[in-house]
Amino acid sequence: MTAEMELSGLLGLLLLLHAPQIRATQGILHAVDGGSNSAKDYCITYNSSWTTLPTSYTNALYYKLENLTSAWLCSESEVPVVSLKDKAVVVMVGNCSILDKAVIAQSRNAKMLLVASKEGLPRPTDNRSGYESLTIPIAYVKYGDIVDMAQDVGRNINVTMYSPAPPLFDYSMLVIFLISVFTVALGGYWSGVSELEDLRPSQNTGENEGGKKKDDNVTFTSFTVILFVVICCVMLLLLYFFYKWLVYVIICVFCLASALSMFNCLSALIQYIPYGRCRVSCFSKSAEVRLVFLAAFCVAVSVTWAVFRNEDRWIWILQDILGIAFCLNFIKTLRMPNFKACVILLGLLLLYDVFFVFITPFITKNGQSIMIEVAAGPSGSSEKNGENYVEVPADSQATYEKLPVVIRVPRLEYSAVKLCVMPFSLLGFGDIIVPGLLVAYCRRFDVRFTSSSTYYISCTIGYAVGMILTLVILIVLNMGQPALLYLVPCTLLASSLVAWRRKEMKKFWNGGCYEIMDQTDNNVSEENIIRGEEQEEP
Repeated sequence: MTAEMELSGLLGLLLLLHAPQIRATQGILHAVDGGSNSAKDYCITYNSSWTTLPTSYTNALYYKLENLTSAWLCSESEVPVVSLKDKAVVVMVGNCSILDKAVIAQSRNAKMLLVASKEGLPRPTDNRSGYESLTIPIAYVKYGDIVDMAQDVGRNINVTMYSPAPPLFDYSMLVIFLISVFTVALGGYWSGVSELEDLRPSQNTGENEGGKKKDDNVTFTSFTVILFVVICCVMLLLLYFFYKWLVYVIICVFCLASALSMFNCLSALIQYIPYGRCRVSCFSKSAEVRLVFLAAFCVAVSVTWAVFRNEDRWIWILQDILGIAFCLNFIKTLRMPNFKACVILLGLLLLYDVFFVFITPFITKNGQSIMIEVAAGPSGSSEKNGENYVEVPADSQATYEKLPVVIRVPRLEYSAVKLCVMPFSLLGFGDIIVPGLLVAYCRRFDVRFTSSSTYYISCTIGYAVGMILTLVILIVLNMGQPALLYLVPCTLLASSLVAWRRKEMKKFWNGGCYEIMDQTDNNVSEENIIRGEEQEEP
């Protein structure tokens, strides 16, 4: 449980389903080998006021690529002997304007100019005055991509540029929505099942097991809620300043916590399988064979993720499975004692989320949100600190460690944003766990005090509405949103309305404490009655 609390204390994480801020128009360079027909796309930046690109490469014109990255093309003397007629020329960034390079390239009848940069993708913002005669397309490309192009595509390369229209809605958002609502609903339901097991009178043969189940759960108090939020703030700041060291600590904690969470989730299901009940003994302790194999399987999945965590093509599936298991186990294990504690927790984390997303850009030197900086991970210092660079990795071959505290789904709609900036839609664990704790409390309240699931269903619906509202605002404003800004009011309002409508607000507000007070008052009354009867006896 300690590992889980350390990991969850990192972030109330921002919902990162956004299209990140783009400081220049992004497009795609489509490269094709003339002999083998192998093809690959690369990210470029261009000025849309200078160049209009087609939305598809299907009917676009292709030009043979002439690699002149050994030159800057800042003067006529740098022009090689080879003919540039009807070719796409790629040169290095130099001490002259990109427009001066374009003038020389166009004078040699080149049809396209690509300027390679080793420090990210610069923003093409030169003053166009005096260059009205320029007609060839101009774009920046990463030098690493030019090197990769020769290795992966071939030597006889033909290129064209295009820019697909950005999709209004990506269906990966729908997948994120379904995963989040499913996890919150299932976690709340599992918490209710655990509550039912705790309420059942333990039998002589199962007292130890029952006691163990109760010990596995952790109940927050108002004080521990405040302490929890303070830990969140401290951990976020430590990650902001010491990311490159602490990220490996978080990866290790995630591996341990997710393996344990997956074991707890699957062991709850495996109890219904009537096989493998025989036990094996080791060091004076025994365990069922099926649980031994299950533990080995969970460890293997976690280790596999750790080894291949930077493989984007398929490892996101394992990360999502481990993340869902982690969230489910956390929602079931951590218990809120009453609605008052839920209001304190969700309210403080809402302020925490809003502060580190909207307020910190006015404090940090580079004007970036601390929350987004930590959640998105490093993307090259030049992209973060320079206003003249687009936020894409400077080197496609570099591997940057990311915090594994997100559910991520590949973007399904192909666009320059997917290729250049963010190929995944992301949802932080905090946006599942924090409202999920309220949903779990509603489910346990239903189990203890009602014969229905009114509170549980209403709060789950409130969470779904909050997620839909987040996605709508996300699409309308086209910028990242702190999901708790919408999830917290929707879930608190939904559960409060039910309690008010059923005239149970006092009981709902005090939760288990209210029940204990009632039982204490009844016990005191019974004792007083007994004492009175004893005094009346002769």
